[in-house]
Amino acid sequence: MMSKTTNKFSPEVRERAVGLVLDQEGEHSSRWVACASIAAKIGCSTPTLLEWVKRAEIDGGKRAGFPSDVAEKLKALERENRELRQANEILRKASAYYAQAELDRPFKR
Repeated sequence: MMSKTTNKFSPEVRERAVGLVLDQEGEHSSRWVACASIAAKIGCSTPTLLEWVKRAEIDGGKRAGFPSDVAEKLKALERENRELRQANEILRKASAYYAQAELDRPFKR
């Protein structure tokens, strides 16, 4: 399944941009201002770069949250669970349909 958004920035570019934000954060009045400055230079939005920084902090253990690998695994398990629930519902309905058809059949002697 394809992602809803396209990812036009390589992991290297993301990593470099995050590093710049963390290095230059003290030179700006806030993290947002630092992100805005660097985002303009690499061509992404400020909220996008801020999310990259937050994700890097989570993955590095500096911020609370699920690391990327755990979040991806959880998402995959939730998708699988949803698909299994749908399959079970289809099987339940099919079973009920065939059970009713069996009851409606005339009795053979």
